[in-house]
Amino acid sequence: MDQENIMNHGDDVHDIENEGLWDGKEIKRYLSEVSDKNITYKEPFLVKRTNTTSQIAIVGANVCPIESLDYEIVENELFKQDWRSRKKVQIFQYVLLKWAFALLIGLGTGIVGFFNNIAVENIAGFKLLLTSGLMSEHKYYKAFTAYAGCNVVLAAAAAVLCAFIAPAAAGSGIPEVKAYLNGVDAYSMLAPSTLFVKIFGSILGVSAGFVVGKEGPMVHTGACIANLLGQGGSRKYHLTWTWLRYFKNDRDRRDMITCGAAAGVAAAFRAPVGGVLFALEEAASWWRSALLWRTFFTTAVVAIVLRAFIQYCSTGKCGLFGQGGLIMYDVSSATSTYSGPDILAVIFLGIIGGILGSIYNYFVDKVLRTYSIINERGAVSKILLVIAISLLTSCCSFGLPWLAKCISCPTDLTVSCPTVGESGNYKGFQCPTGYYNDLASLFLNTNDDAIRNLFSTSTKNEFHISSLFIFFGAIYCLGIITYGIAIPAGLFIPVILAGASYGRLVGRLFESISTLDMGLYALLGAASFLGGTMRMTVSLCVILLELTNDLLLLPLVMLVLLISKTVADNFNKGVYDQILKIKGLPYLDAHAEPYMKHLVARDVVSGPLITFSGVEKVGNILHALKTTGHNGFPVIDEPPFSDAPELCGVVLRSHLLVLLKGKNFSKDRVVTGADVFQRFAAFDFSKAGSGKGIKLEDLDIEEEEMEMYVDLHPITNASPYTVVETMSLAKAAILFRQLGLRHMCVVPKSQGRPPIVGILTRHDFMREHILGLNPQYNE
Repeated sequence: MDQENIMNHGDDVHDIENEGLWDGKEIKRYLSEVSDKNITYKEPFLVKRTNTTSQIAIVGANVCPIESLDYEIVENELFKQDWRSRKKVQIFQYVLLKWAFALLIGLGTGIVGFFNNIAVENIAGFKLLLTSGLMSEHKYYKAFTAYAGCNVVLAAAAAVLCAFIAPAAAGSGIPEVKAYLNGVDAYSMLAPSTLFVKIFGSILGVSAGFVVGKEGPMVHTGACIANLLGQGGSRKYHLTWTWLRYFKNDRDRRDMITCGAAAGVAAAFRAPVGGVLFALEEAASWWRSALLWRTFFTTAVVAIVLRAFIQYCSTGKCGLFGQGGLIMYDVSSATSTYSGPDILAVIFLGIIGGILGSIYNYFVDKVLRTYSIINERGAVSKILLVIAISLLTSCCSFGLPWLAKCISCPTDLTVSCPTVGESGNYKGFQCPTGYYNDLASLFLNTNDDAIRNLFSTSTKNEFHISSLFIFFGAIYCLGIITYGIAIPAGLFIPVILAGASYGRLVGRLFESISTLDMGLYALLGAASFLGGTMRMTVSLCVILLELTNDLLLLPLVMLVLLISKTVADNFNKGVYDQILKIKGLPYLDAHAEPYMKHLVARDVVSGPLITFSGVEKVGNILHALKTTGHNGFPVIDEPPFSDAPELCGVVLRSHLLVLLKGKNFSKDRVVTGADVFQRFAAFDFSKAGSGKGIKLEDLDIEEEEMEMYVDLHPITNASPYTVVETMSLAKAAILFRQLGLRHMCVVPKSQGRPPIVGILTRHDFMREHILGLNPQYNE
């Protein structure tokens, strides 16, 4: 288990006495189940028994340790020598490859986004046409059997993929991408198997009629595509092109995954600018201007790919897909003039959206915790839960339209009513010729078409108030109980559906004093609910405007988002932040907690510090690697190599393993740095792909070699980030996050003491660790 400081100050280990995410009963149950074993993997924990205490490493959806990523460039002698030796043509190759990968990420994500749409439209379209055909023949029981049967088969297939191939593909994926870009690398989070299940599981899940979207999974898909390209080649498959070695580090992979996340939003919503802003506002914890340009280029490529495919499909060669164009829900035909009463209605929408959004987040939190107990029982339990929710959703979608009354078709329509053999606003269901069922038009449609119907303009009385109320209640509840089951499931579409339906309800309430179109009310309702659940403002505003092609609504959308977010922030956190906490991903927030201002860096340093000399005995290094899980060790120069003990830098575990495997040893304790340049290249110390690095078991050290020495200076990062021990913990936490660090050295304030007090890692900034050491600040 290669894990950050698992014994003392690891990134992801929590003392069970101070763990605040699960109650004592759950912890005792887990410990009782593994009391006779040394290490046992259980979802959602990795339980580790030691001689003195029991510790729990939280791993979210994956049964494995969580690694921290190191975005810092390790400036050791080998790295400096490599950069000094690079020619202009090699630097040009590096820059060119960055843009080439951005192009490939855009192409790949755009193609996958198109494939997802065409697959969902045609699979769901076939199911709905079969159901409508049987309904038109008054074979109601057969229609329900066909509808529910198709849903269950599709749902079970998605669940099987998730349960047996890639459990990490379940859910939205946005919290996992946020965590990665924050510096958390949970195993298989971005693996090829996760990508495969994310694509096909999302198609099957959305086609199965669940109240979920494919937009969140598309963000995860884009990140997986970027990660696959950013592995820096593969020795196993002989893809070891020399140029690719430049990308064997966490920093460049992070930049590519940021581009992938933005491309995912652009492909899901046909919103290239919104994708860039989403990556900037919600996904990435670190940003720079050069990354902005590459992300913008990537999303532009996605937009071009989608436009090309949509033009091709507009000829009718792609089944039911191709009618929406690049703008998914066009409301630009509605008049966007507004007055004082309209502003009051928008403020009311924002307040209601904030309250409903915070309640939604509260129940999603409870449901996820409940489902984790069910899902931990194994794959069969996951699949049965998915089938149960599928049957419930099918019963609601098919049964609730029977509560609606048949409405006569309007006489001034340019489309057919009732709609037959295609998607549309007017579903006949059980109604006679010339009538339509408004609830069936919402339930027995794909989620995209249901949103399109709610956003449709100049349809003031198309949906009855009671129908809107029933639909809102059903979608609100189904959206809550569906998220958390073992299928790829996004939250955007359920939230937009619920928001659009209550937006129309509010529009009907204010219709006597307001001049806004009902379709615009639906859009503003969706915006308020999105702001209340996800707590984003700028990116959501641009995404909605790109979706609907109506720039005149910009002030109202901005206002409703700001109000809903402000109201909801008074109750709880955004839904993605809550999911991060439930999954136990050690995410560092952008702001420091208030109690951190009362503490200094030395207050949270824990565990005995293990250091190496600049020229260290091989046996000492091997012993330290075997007995600890630390990934970074301070290197201290002592006389005769320096006048007094001084901090030389930090050496990484992975670099030590490479050095020991190369056996660049000497019998005498002398500096032999120059020899390293002949025996090793900087490429040898670069980060390997997932699970491909050298492990401790790969070393073959002879007994006589244990007494030999090795010079650590050439591989030691001589410029580590350090903070003085009296620095405010709040300030240190902000520095740690903004610089994307894995190790932060704490140095003494006064002279005459050892040159280093300790090392701070991600775990040391976690609430449970800090308040465990300082319970006086526990609220």
